[in-house]
Parts: sequence; C-alpha cells; structure tokens
Amino acid sequence: MGSVGSNGTLRLLAPGLLILHILVRIFLPDPNILVDLYLYDVISCACILSVLRAPQLTDRICKISLALAIGSWTLGSTLSACQEFYHMPAGTTIAANTLYLALYPLAFVGIPRALMTREPLGSIELLDAAILGLGLGSLGTAFLMRPALPHFAGNFSETFFAILFPVADLILLALTLSFVLTARRSLRSLYIVLGVSVFSASDLIFLWLRVNNHYSFGSITDDGWLIGLVLLAQAMWHRGSEEEKKISLHPLFIALSVLLSATLLSATSLRPGYLPGFIVIPTIATLILAFVRMTIALRQARAIGEERILARTDELTGLPNRRRFISELNALDQSADIESALLLLDLDGFKPVNDKHGHEVGDLLLKEVSRRFTRALPHGSLLARLGGDEFGVILHGDPHSMFETALAIRATLSYPFTIAHEQISVGVSIGYVANDGAGDLLKRADNAMYHAKREGIGVWSEPQPV
Repeated sequence: MGSVGSNGTLRLLAPGLLILHILVRIFLPDPNILVDLYLYDVISCACILSVLRAPQLTDRICKISLALAIGSWTLGSTLSACQEFYHMPAGTTIAANTLYLALYPLAFVGIPRALMTREPLGSIELLDAAILGLGLGSLGTAFLMRPALPHFAGNFSETFFAILFPVADLILLALTLSFVLTARRSLRSLYIVLGVSVFSASDLIFLWLRVNNHYSFGSITDDGWLIGLVLLAQAMWHRGSEEEKKISLHPLFIALSVLLSATLLSATSLRPGYLPGFIVIPTIATLILAFVRMTIALRQARAIGEERILARTDELTGLPNRRRFISELNALDQSADIESALLLLDLDGFKPVNDKHGHEVGDLLLKEVSRRFTRALPHGSLLARLGGDEFGVILHGDPHSMFETALAIRATLSYPFTIAHEQISVGVSIGYVANDGAGDLLKRADNAMYHAKREGIGVWSEPQPV
C-alpha cells in the first residue's frame, strides 16, 4: 500500500512542480535564479524519476533511453541557465547545445519502443515509419526553416544549433506520428504525441522569437519545454495498447514520402539556395531507407516463397509431398475434368532392401525410383512421394493412354538399379482409378493398389479397362 502511495506521489511530483513554476513565473516575470535555474531543473529531474519508476513501462531499453534523453537535456538546461547568472568559461554554450542535441538520438530509440505493442514491430514496419517520418520531416524543414534563414548571420555554431533543433524536432514529431499510425493507439501514445508536439512547438517558438529579436531568458515560453517533458513522462504511467494486431502503413503514404524526398532533392539540385541545403541529409536518408526497405521486402517475399515450396516438397526426392498431392487431389475431385486418373504406387520388396543394405542405400534407391517414374510420365502429370515407399500420380488424358502410362511406370522397375556397387531390384504395385465424378478417389485408389499387391498383378484398375 505504501509503495502504491509513493508511486502516486512521484507521478504527481513533476506536474505539481510545473504548475508551481508557471504560477511563480506569472507573478515574478523577471529572471530569478531560484525559479529559472533550481526549480526549473528540479522539474526535469522529477520527469527522469517519473520515467524510471513508471510501473507500466517494462521495456528496460526504452526506460533508460528516455531517462538519458531527459537527463541530457537537463544538463544542457543547467549550463545554459548558469550562463545567465554566473560567469562561465568559453565553450559553455556549445557544450549546452551539444547536450540539448543528445536528446534526439536517445528519443529516436526510446519513443518508438514506448509506442510498440506487446508484439514487436518487424523490420518492414520500423522502416515504413522511419521513411514516412523522415519524408515528412524533410518537407516541414524545407518550408518552415526557409523563412528563418535570412535572419541568421555571423556566429556559425549559434546559427547551426538554432536551426538544427527545430529540424530535429520536426523529424522527431514526424517519426512519432508515423509510429503511432503503425502501432495501436492508446492513452500512452496520445500523451507521447502531445509531449513531442509541445516540445517541438517550443523550439519553433524559440526560433521565431530569436529571428525577430523578441526572445528573453526566463519568459513564460520557456515552460513549453517542461510541459513537453512532463507529458512524455506521464505517458509512461499509462499502458500501451493490449491488442495483438498491428496496423501497417498504407503503401501510398510510403510512396508519397519517397516521391516528396526525391522532389525536394531534385529542387535543391536544380535551384541551389532556393531550399535549405541541410534538407539534403534527411531526403537522402529517406531514399536510402526506401531502398533498404525494398531489398528486405524482396528477400522476405523470396523467403516466404521458398518456405511455401519447401512446405510442399519432399526433402529426400525433391518431389511434391503428400500435402501438395492432397491439395491437387481435392481440386481434382471438385473439378469437371473427367479425363483424369489417380494412381497410387507402393514399392514391392523395398523393406528387405532397406533392412539388408541400410537406410542410406534405401534413400538412394528412392531417389533413383523417383527419377525413373518421372521419365515415364507425360507432360502435365503430377508425381508425389506420399511417405515411405508410397507414391501418388495424377494423370490427364484419355483412359486408354492413362492406363498405358500406368503400365509404363511399372515397366521402369523391370531392370535392376546399381547402387553402392550392388544390383538391387524392386517392383511396384499400382492402383488405378479413373476420375468418373463419383469422388472418393484416394480411398478407391488405395483399395485398388492393395488389390494389385495382394494378387501380384502389378496394375489393377477400377473398373478394369476393356
């Protein structure tokens, strides 16, 4: 009971401190070291604790990534605020901005994992989300950043970071939205989207204020970043979707994302300077990921095709297996193809060979038997190994030629095989049943085959051909 109570207190700590901070800001608008350094950073530290203690967040990598992301941003915030109140060494601004920037790669790891359902997303779903996110991020960057560029001049690092943060935010927001579309919606995903949106909007507002010389440290707009972090931390206290089924992005979204990236890249090449040069990186990354996605999809499709073939193929002889044969036979039973027949073949004398020479020789014998049977069959026939020394054949044609094929199959075993320097002879008993539309072909052919074996007549048909 005490643990539940302490968890509830910890969960409300960051939102409570944030509300206090906003109220103090309203009544004390001027920068204050207690409010803008200590209380401000205490709130972000409370967000870190909230993420680490969230009972619904069971993914350890996600938990550590998000905690480190917020922690890195908190250190950057501390250094940045210290510059306003203390004399700091040269390079502090670059160090603070670098720590701010470290939030993004960590968030790129943590946020998708927080949005995943119990069934992890596959490589295709992850790539789809990344392609859509990068494509939309490139588009937003191209047109939202362009108006800000003429206002930056002078300090390269200041210009670089001031533009890079909102660019990274746009890509993070687009990636988050694309992962939300790929995974199942839940209260957690809603909080994450709101948190990332508010955090990204704060960077864009900061950029707009900077380019218009309206930004001042300690203003109410600085709380936007804290609101985003608090929402993100609160998201981890909610369950993700419990549904097993995954949602896939529509291929049209992926195609549009790739098309937009290719178009932006072409526009940058044809009209240098018209669009920000740095959009080349996300657009090229989008196209590379699209190529990787296509390669993986082709390999998966090939693997699925091979698996389907293997699932319907006998490993020893390479012939279709019983599963494939039954499937074809069911289709034959339901078709109007009367000019067809079913043959069941069972080798005579195979067990003594297997017992005397061993299973290796027996396997080689089955392979050689399969080759002889195959050569005797007309085009369009289906020969399958049903198991052990039993085979099945589906024939098409007129009854007379099909029965002659059955006799030809039997004749292929009239001379011995040379295997492991041994002369080995086996025979075959064949049950022949014409497809007369009466159904039950397999059972009738089985009875016919056992009649042929029992009587020692080689081929027995039902009815006997005249």
